[in-house]
Amino acid sequence: MITSKQRAKLRSMANTLDTVMQIGKGGITESVVKQAEEAISNKELIKVRVLESALLSAREACEALCAEMNAEPVQCIGSRFVIFKRNEKKPVIDFDA
Repeated sequence: MITSKQRAKLRSMANTLDTVMQIGKGGITESVVKQAEEAISNKELIKVRVLESALLSAREACEALCAEMNAEPVQCIGSRFVIFKRNEKKPVIDFDA
């Protein structure tokens, strides 16, 4: 669980992030989860876009993907959302700095 201060730092870091992946009308499939796991393992923080053709809203997709990956939702604005998952072996983001 991340604190509100940590969430604020992650939100500020997410402003400069590019969208790493998109979720389409197929929704949250095994391949989407696998792609997200690969992307988040190196960066710890990713931005995802939900296309208009998707059957899920951005908030629903964020909640479903976070539940599948055991990740933390950081922010959901419009059709994009940001999620965070700590890499226990090699942390990238330092909250103490």
